[in-house]
Amino acid sequence: MPAPIPLDSTLLAGGCSGAASLRPLLETVLTALADGAAERCGPLPAGGPAAPDATIGGTILTEHGTGAHEALGALVHALARGAADPADPHCVAHLHCPPLAVAAAADLAASALNPSLDSWDQAPAASALEARVTAELAALVHPSGPSPDALVTTGGTESNLLGVLLARERHPAAPRVICGANAHHSTRRATWLMGLPAPLTLPTPRGVLDPAAVRAAFERLPPGAHALLVATAGTTDSGAIDPLPALADLVADERRRRPASLHVDAAYGGPLLFSARHRHLLAGVERADTVTLDLHKLGWQPIAAGLLTVPDRSALIPLAHRADYLNADDDTEAGLPDLLGRSLRTTRRADVLKIAVTLRALGRAGLAALVDDVLAAARLLAQLIAEEPGLTLHAPPAISTVLFRPTGVDDERVAAVRRRLLADGSTVLGRAWAPDASGRRTLWLKATLLNPRTQESDLAALLKLVLERAADPAPPGDRPAPFPQTPAHPLPKPLPKPLPSQRKPPDDRR
Repeated sequence: MPAPIPLDSTLLAGGCSGAASLRPLLETVLTALADGAAERCGPLPAGGPAAPDATIGGTILTEHGTGAHEALGALVHALARGAADPADPHCVAHLHCPPLAVAAAADLAASALNPSLDSWDQAPAASALEARVTAELAALVHPSGPSPDALVTTGGTESNLLGVLLARERHPAAPRVICGANAHHSTRRATWLMGLPAPLTLPTPRGVLDPAAVRAAFERLPPGAHALLVATAGTTDSGAIDPLPALADLVADERRRRPASLHVDAAYGGPLLFSARHRHLLAGVERADTVTLDLHKLGWQPIAAGLLTVPDRSALIPLAHRADYLNADDDTEAGLPDLLGRSLRTTRRADVLKIAVTLRALGRAGLAALVDDVLAAARLLAQLIAEEPGLTLHAPPAISTVLFRPTGVDDERVAAVRRRLLADGSTVLGRAWAPDASGRRTLWLKATLLNPRTQESDLAALLKLVLERAADPAPPGDRPAPFPQTPAHPLPKPLPKPLPSQRKPPDDRR
């Protein structure tokens, strides 16, 4: 006889007995999380890419299941032991925030209830909650808009795609996208997906768009062309914020001559609006036609928690779509809410719940305090770097990203220092290219601070580790040996380069 399916693996998370089914499993999960983090004891597992695979062990798809507790215990433990932990103050490479516990707990409830926001009858309460939260957050971005609204997205890439799409639908003429070299790569991907010309990409030698260059780009467009300017409020590389008031003025002036739109990618910088002390940094964002906002960056939400905001919900009408089994005409005429035009996706989880719980739990003042603490930590890190002769600071932080490098070394050495720290499992730093004091394009270490609990001692210890690795004897050519691979489970190899006929058009900035 075949082995029976373990009963604890087939219990349901919902229904009247769902909580009772989850409770013992949660204890297993929490124990595995704690044990895995304790064994890792740092921001990253030591040993490079091969190390996490070795902790997973065994076959995943077994002939007969091992049961819920064994599977949860083993794999959650392996994931925690092999995680890059954004809650560790030395895990500062990316816009990858440590989620608040209250938000993670809310996300569990969303998973257990599993509402799908593609029709009202699958998500009655979740759809009502989403409508209220999106309206309130959109009003934060567009306080003077006639009827501000927002769509919940998977993050900046989807939001930027929607921003370009809505601009395309706003005018008969297809938009000519203009952005800076500092813009997120998803802007170019959006034009590619929609079959539009690649963005006219303007140089940003100072890290931000130059209004004079934007004006000149507008003047080069043919008569009647629709200009879509994409500005950035918080670049991925340095956190720089484009001069939004001047750019909004340019778009307003251009509208006297041609269709013109402004999209602001504030995926990183948007939550500055919570802070009375720092919201002035985003002055002008309220004048945009569409704005990208991510709360899984400077908002401490589990992934995903993106939004696209508009000052007037009528701007979202082009997204309307009809599928009789989800939003039949007679149902919507009878008053059932139509959710299908709220996203490019169909099945859509209730990501709004964790956002709503966080907003209610902390309030504007609580979120502002977290924002202020993170920005203060970034300024402190910049000060410590500036005071250390062995390190060179690129510039004071615009938000919470700090670029720096060991003094007197070349770019290969900077890259090698970062990889050594990753191999140690002691520090997770990013990398970014930016001009040095002489204007030469140079490689910098990147620390993106998103942990509001970071202390001065954490920052001092991080810099000490960088200095120690920078002082290590360099291997020949300063190129460390490749990270070891696990023979039984080789890591993915790079995809082959496309044939000439398959290549994308060249990037305008090159």
